[in-house]
Amino acid sequence: MEDETIAVCLHIYDMTRGMAQLMSAAILGKQIDGIWHTGVVVYGREYFFGGQGIASCLPGETILGQPNQIHPLGVTQIPFAIFVDYVQGLADSTFRPDAYHLLRHNCNNFSNELAQFLCGNSIPQHILDLPTEVLSTPFGQSLQPLLNSLSASSSQGGIPVLPLDLDGGRRSVNRAPSPGAVALERAIEDARRDSLKLEERRNTILEKVEKLEKKKAKKQLQQERQSSSSTSASEKKMADASEANTAREGSEEENSKAPREPPIVFKDLIDIRKEYESLAECIAKVGQDDDHQSMAELKQYVIDDEGSWALGDNFLLFIAKWLNDDKPCNDRLRVQLLTVLASAALKDDVILILHQDRRDHVLMNYAHNIDRLPMSEQEALALFMCNLFENGSSSEWLLYISEWTAPHTTLPLSNIRVTTKVAVTALLSDNPLLQDRGSAIIYNLAIKEKMERTRDFAELMPRGALSKVFDDVATELAMAILQFFSTEHGEEHIFRCMKGLLRFAYIAHSEVPALIKMIGPDPTQFKGMSARIDELVEPLLDRLRSVRGMD
Repeated sequence: MEDETIAVCLHIYDMTRGMAQLMSAAILGKQIDGIWHTGVVVYGREYFFGGQGIASCLPGETILGQPNQIHPLGVTQIPFAIFVDYVQGLADSTFRPDAYHLLRHNCNNFSNELAQFLCGNSIPQHILDLPTEVLSTPFGQSLQPLLNSLSASSSQGGIPVLPLDLDGGRRSVNRAPSPGAVALERAIEDARRDSLKLEERRNTILEKVEKLEKKKAKKQLQQERQSSSSTSASEKKMADASEANTAREGSEEENSKAPREPPIVFKDLIDIRKEYESLAECIAKVGQDDDHQSMAELKQYVIDDEGSWALGDNFLLFIAKWLNDDKPCNDRLRVQLLTVLASAALKDDVILILHQDRRDHVLMNYAHNIDRLPMSEQEALALFMCNLFENGSSSEWLLYISEWTAPHTTLPLSNIRVTTKVAVTALLSDNPLLQDRGSAIIYNLAIKEKMERTRDFAELMPRGALSKVFDDVATELAMAILQFFSTEHGEEHIFRCMKGLLRFAYIAHSEVPALIKMIGPDPTQFKGMSARIDELVEPLLDRLRSVRGMD
């Protein structure tokens, strides 16, 4: 009789919740996709190592939530009793709590040890190499003394863990914990969670300060160039060459990511005081104490202009509560909330709120259901999405390609896919106001990314692709534009959509031209509407002629 085989897999978590991917290039000088914590899942439990030693929990129930990745390691035939004895031996020797080191002996080393014991395989090498990769940078070397001291003094080893039984219920000691000890453990975990939230808020504020400093430096450079207008021709040529080199070297900085043309946003449509008062009136009728607290924080942000740090940790829970409350009697409340958020979207620090939504995706899960919403909510949602293009960081958030699974569906979603759905739904609506906002989103997408790419960036893309972001959605957006063109529209909307169609014809360089050829209309029918449309028609025709079989 063959021994029973048990599947073994690795749960991989990014402790920065996406921040490493966003900021590592700027801070470390190299791209790092995450700061990884791992646990091995076998026999129905997840086993991991931290400053409290070896612990276990049900799969995916650490306070980091669900894993970013699940990596199969293989199968094992080792009996559970032998496995428990082996892990207990590790807990008493090489993986004691005092043996934890943030860099040299951490959760990933334990996962690798366990993987090799169970099925003879190692965990992915890039996870094991991450400390060396970070410390090889100048910034990482400057941090090494601090990291060493943190590792020596930390009681949790840099990763918050829930102290649980190794064997799913049977403690290795026969003494039950006292009620006081249990309460103390819970209090410690609550304090750790609060500490993590404060650290995340601190990091996002530092990110904002860094961006403001870059803008200040850019403005100062422009002033210096203006004041030196009397420089000789040769000196000016040298300065221009130096500036060009600086621009090339900083092609991955935020300033180079800004749109070359201003986005279409709706600043003058919102009387923020009036909209806030209407929302407050709605909340006063149905809200609880915590809702009134969130409203006070919202007033500090959108009216008193005190910055997004005025918003408490429960503010996103407040948004989720009312956006997900689909009672018809609260339709007006949801519209007012979205309208106030559309005003907040124009602020340069709204990205700090959006980053807090990385785990639950409250805003994007709601936006994904745009076609099921009342028309008034669709209008307010499209307004919010348009206004998010006002600032580079929030517009980039709309284009994130990292995936999650929304409630009540098995289809993977991403911010760019939801943004695309909102744009298409609004553009093809019979509602003129929605059409206006849908065409604005199309235009904003068209101007968002530069056509030029650095060599390093190009190597990350699929072969022949110009935009990794729009690869999956360019054809869908182009089809919506062509369908929109099947009926008559004004010059402004035609211009916005022609801008998008030309952009997407370069991204999906064979599919979109083929669609234009098959579906129509012929771009030449728009010639003569205006000079700016004529400027788009010609390169679009060139694009069609350049694709084989389009003649």
